[in-house]
Amino acid sequence: MPWNDKSGGGGPWGGGNGGPWGQGPKGPSGPQGSPPDLEDIIRRGQDKLRSVLPGSGHSNTTFILLIVVLALAFWAYKSVYTVQPDEVAVELRFGQPKPDLSEPGLHFHWWPIETVETAKISEQLVDIGEGSRGNGDSGLMLTGDQNIVNVQFSVAYQVSDPRAYLFDVSDPDGMLRQVAESAMRESVGRRPADDIFRDDREGIANDVRQIIQTTLDTYKAGLTINAISIEDAAPPREVADAFDEVQRAEQDEDKFVEQANQYSNKQLGAARGEAAHVREEAAAYKNRVVQEAEGASKRFIAIYDEYIKAPEVTRQRLYLETMEKVLKDSSKVIVEPNSGQGVLPYLPLPALQPKAPAANAPATGGNQ
Repeated sequence: MPWNDKSGGGGPWGGGNGGPWGQGPKGPSGPQGSPPDLEDIIRRGQDKLRSVLPGSGHSNTTFILLIVVLALAFWAYKSVYTVQPDEVAVELRFGQPKPDLSEPGLHFHWWPIETVETAKISEQLVDIGEGSRGNGDSGLMLTGDQNIVNVQFSVAYQVSDPRAYLFDVSDPDGMLRQVAESAMRESVGRRPADDIFRDDREGIANDVRQIIQTTLDTYKAGLTINAISIEDAAPPREVADAFDEVQRAEQDEDKFVEQANQYSNKQLGAARGEAAHVREEAAAYKNRVVQEAEGASKRFIAIYDEYIKAPEVTRQRLYLETMEKVLKDSSKVIVEPNSGQGVLPYLPLPALQPKAPAANAPATGGNQ
């Protein structure tokens, strides 16, 4: 049923024009239902505020003093700042940096004419690779031999120029991350995968550090790169098993090559030793033959010299010495005729010969 206002303008709640909250604002001379007077509302609010503040006689002065004290306290709070031990601060006057740096401690500046910016000067680390910034593809890189590797590394850096770090670059930390990723991709892209896996990580780290530092100096970022640490380098998870198989095959190949080299070195050493032994024996035989020949020639010359002096005696001596050598091992006994009395025409000549050793006697065991 539609509402019918027959109660003298009181609405459904009755009691005037104020609705459920009582009498509404009303102009001092306006007709009933006219808009409220804003000046009257403001005046009533000021009256209520004066009644709340202490000291009714000096309410305006007390209120102004309270506002001044609060403003001074807020100004003092904003004008005093603290620099931590691992930080330096740069004060700005009307947005222009001052030449001096604020060292760690308590400092004062004229706020809001002057403001302050702080920068950490201690060494900091930024991690790049899988898991950093929630981006799992940031460490995937293409090597020079067309392999994909997942590189995780960290960059240790330090703020060397606070003014350049704070005011010359809008986002120096983000720029450092992007430059580091680009430098690592450039260095890895020029090398085979084995270098980043195990062969030349230190060389890659040095190249990346140099590239990053050169780029940051060009941008005037105020940063110094202290070290690059390659924490891990592995193939992507999708091809990890196949890559492990290839690595094991390469390790087996290296092992077989090493075993072959060891066998080759062993055989080569033995052959060289035998060759040296043969050469030494040949040299010794040569020296012995030469010395014997020289000795024989000297002996012959000496005999020849004696032969020239006494040919007959020398011939007789040579004959006797030769016969002595010939008959020394002979088993014959020669008895010259007319050797005198007491020599029988028969002698037991076999008895004069040395007897051969008797053969071993047969074993005595067995049937008799």
